[in-house]
Amino acid sequence: MSDWNQQIIDEFRANGGTVGTMGFGRALVLLHHVGARSGTERIAPLAHIRDSADRWFVAASKAGAPDNPDWYHNLRAHPEVAIETPDDGTVEVRARVLDGDERDAAWARFEEMSDGFKGYQEKTSRVIPVVALERR
Repeated sequence: MSDWNQQIIDEFRANGGTVGTMGFGRALVLLHHVGARSGTERIAPLAHIRDSADRWFVAASKAGAPDNPDWYHNLRAHPEVAIETPDDGTVEVRARVLDGDERDAAWARFEEMSDGFKGYQEKTSRVIPVVALERR
């Protein structure tokens, strides 16, 4: 997986945020996060929804796996992070996990964006977290 992620990261950076692989286009951000235990900086390419000029949503879907992705745990431990975006370059953000109606409304937008997200929720018994990344 890390080789695939690195390929996506390299393509994102080489093409100004556009990723042709799997038809991602400009729908990805690169999340810079810090390991909850290790303190090591990592980068994860993630599908996003731009909610406003200062807020992006990402979903901790992990393709419908029974557990949350590592980056989600890292954001909970270290919520002040940065993202590389197709339109704004690198942006300092603060991660906030959405809950209740706010989470449900954001998740519905992911399902509208891609049938893949609908399938992810059907594959798992956990409620897939949605995180708002808000400009600092």
